[in-house]
Amino acid sequence: MDLLNTLVDKGLRRELPTREEALAVLATSDDELLDVVAAAGKVRRHWFGRRVKLNYLVNLKSGLCPEDCSYCSQRLGSSTGILKYTWLKPDEASKAAAAGLAGGAKRVCLVASGRGPTDRDVDRVAGTIKAIKDQNEGVEVCACLGLLSDGQAERLREAGADAYNHNLNTSESTYGDITTTHTYADRVDTVTKAHAAGLSACSGLIAGMGESDEDLVDVVYSLRELDPDSVPVNFLIPVEGTPLAKEWNLTPQRCLRILAMVRFVCPDVEVRIAGGREVHLRTMQPLALNLANSIFLGDYLTTEGQAGKADLEMIADAGFEVEGAGEVTLPEHRAAGGCGSHEAAGCGSHEGAGCGSHESAGVCGTAVPATTPNEARTDLVAVRRRGAGTDLAPNA
Repeated sequence: MDLLNTLVDKGLRRELPTREEALAVLATSDDELLDVVAAAGKVRRHWFGRRVKLNYLVNLKSGLCPEDCSYCSQRLGSSTGILKYTWLKPDEASKAAAAGLAGGAKRVCLVASGRGPTDRDVDRVAGTIKAIKDQNEGVEVCACLGLLSDGQAERLREAGADAYNHNLNTSESTYGDITTTHTYADRVDTVTKAHAAGLSACSGLIAGMGESDEDLVDVVYSLRELDPDSVPVNFLIPVEGTPLAKEWNLTPQRCLRILAMVRFVCPDVEVRIAGGREVHLRTMQPLALNLANSIFLGDYLTTEGQAGKADLEMIADAGFEVEGAGEVTLPEHRAAGGCGSHEAAGCGSHEGAGCGSHESAGVCGTAVPATTPNEARTDLVAVRRRGAGTDLAPNA
């Protein structure tokens, strides 16, 4: 397929595809899907080999959020039955992080619900970062605390944070449809603050909220312009009790197309499969490793993930290898300067990652049938009842 040959060539040169080319990837048929995965896989292997970076989430503060993000189980007025607790103490957070690090994670993502941190919250997180780094030499730490005020990114950097996550989530034109208590511009501002402070910027999206192909391309192009080191791709987990609980719009095939499109637009960036992979990719998860070079290990913020042991077996069985602590994630040209020197990871699990925190388009005049919505697999959505904020051992 000429389109795929063109996209591979552009990906190897770090050249931006046209919008039409990106839309065409999302509009490919199921018969063409393996060709799409193989093409994007060439770009992934060129920049990242067969390494898979493991990241581990620690939910420092769960629920109790004043923001109204429609996708989030921790939102204002949530009736989801999730764990709700205030800030973990540094030793509690460090203990939770240790489980993920023992499972092979090289980065810990510290997440707290809320519009954004107070200065006291930044001090609290600084203490947690110190506790984790004192006990785990070489560990990378990312903070995901919502909207940042002036000077807070610098303070987190001084405290030892390596990265900061804040997702754009969806296109600017549709952002007001999912959140009213803050703006798209607020999110861009926070990513910019993190960049300017020397933190490795991490920002991604959520697919499956009813957006169009154009919306998906818009947000990925906006991310390319912001130039984060890491782009987490979340697939909406429709948690009962949230406004988007009935949005089961994804199929495994569509998820793979979305990941391929992101890889072509952001060829040399760490692309992470974040929340929802078990729910929507299901048995196709190993195939997605040909597109993304990073995943979260174990559970998410408020919902359970695949067993950590199963994650490790999946990576090995698919012919990939876990990235070691001494290996540099990013390609040399990104890791050598600017915030890229801190490597890339960040957080980005959509289901509560700091609230401040599908029809296919026709190409060249050819109509493409709408994506068939996924059946509602509510059996695959389980509220987290273990790990941080509980007395039970975490999943890692």
